Amino acid sequence: MANKEAIVEETDRRVYRHKRRVRNQVICYIVLALVMIGLIVGSIIGIRKIMSVISDKKHAQELQKQLEELSKQEEEAQPVVEGPAEVSEPPQETATNYLDEIVNSCISEMPLEDKVAGLFIITPEALTGTDIVVRAGDTTREKLGEHAVGGLVYFSQNIKDSAQLTEMLQNTQSWRKYPVFLAVDEEGGKVSRVAESGLADNVGSMGDIGSGGDAAAAREAGAAIGNYLSGYGFNLDFAPVADVIAEGNTTIGDRSFGGDPNLVAPMVSAMIEGIQSTKVSACMKHFPGIGDTTEDSHDGMAVTQKTLEEFSATDFPVYQAGIEAGVDLIMVSHISVPNVTGDNTPSSLSGQMVNDILRGQLGYQGIVVTDAMNMGAITEYYTADEAAVKALQAGVDMILMPEDFGIAYSGVLDAVNNGTLTEERINESLQRIYRIKYKDKVEE
Repeated sequence: MANKEAIVEETDRRVYRHKRRVRNQVICYIVLALVMIGLIVGSIIGIRKIMSVISDKKHAQELQKQLEELSKQEEEAQPVVEGPAEVSEPPQETATNYLDEIVNSCISEMPLEDKVAGLFIITPEALTGTDIVVRAGDTTREKLGEHAVGGLVYFSQNIKDSAQLTEMLQNTQSWRKYPVFLAVDEEGGKVSRVAESGLADNVGSMGDIGSGGDAAAAREAGAAIGNYLSGYGFNLDFAPVADVIAEGNTTIGDRSFGGDPNLVAPMVSAMIEGIQSTKVSACMKHFPGIGDTTEDSHDGMAVTQKTLEEFSATDFPVYQAGIEAGVDLIMVSHISVPNVTGDNTPSSLSGQMVNDILRGQLGYQGIVVTDAMNMGAITEYYTADEAAVKALQAGVDMILMPEDFGIAYSGVLDAVNNGTLTEERINESLQRIYRIKYKDKVEE
């Protein structure tokens, strides 16, 4: 029995030793396999690094060879090179597309009521319903929220001192829903609301500058005006006067550069460039030209007997020069031109004068604004709403100072709602307006 147990124990020990040897062998094989795999991977990495170095070296040699060839070509071409190549400007189409995207994005989000209000430039008194406005307070903020007008125009009564003017315009800008024109008549000479209030040096009359015959002086005057206007917060100047005066005219007088279109055209063009170089929009006036009339449209109908050929010889060359100078706005007067239109319709309400001649014949695609619609030439014959609708139908973009803003605004809104005017027509004018208001975003 004892021998049998001994044999079993010996057998178990042999089996155990056998299993241990097998296990140790397996471990050895595994370790050996891992070592081999490590060697193979290391070899592959090493080979790749060597190949990379060789490739980089080869690439570097190729680059060096190419540089040497380019240098040789430049040396050979050097005698015919006149100067460094100009850096090409971004395509104009790209800038235009970007501007259109900004404009269309703004317009698409505007309710119809805001669109219609954006076609009007009115006085701060017409906005707030107060007698004289010298500050922009809670009433201004509230009314701008109700009627997002396209612009406000200020006169001498609104200007007291530098601090007051600056604060009033800054507050107005901070409370508007959309970009707004803050405008003033600052022609130089006697029509200078800011300078005549003692807040800037008057550059003198355009008649005096025109008599000197130096367009550079007109450009300097425009830049001087633009600089002090922008300093206070204005961004639109209803200047320069582009009228070519005839002998005996007292309506315009020395507000004009003179009676020779060959002199007036470069003067007007230079002044526009001067004003707009300061980021203030210029507005040349009074299309198609009121230099030969002795009547004042402030008081009633003003008529000129000029023919289209006569306008083309005297006044239109001045407007063409201003258009080529890039003027932002053109003001259409209320003068009647029966020898062109066939009746006494004021130019500001005439599709023939605005769409056919100013836009069609002269090619102007900027903002067209009426002269003040509270003048007798309009108010004696048309109601405020009737005049505003007719002006828009004629192709005008902005209505300046209607006799009654509330009536004019409601009249245009009703005209859109009843189909007399289309919303597309309103959008067309807003696109022109906002291309000017947003153009600095593209220029930046």
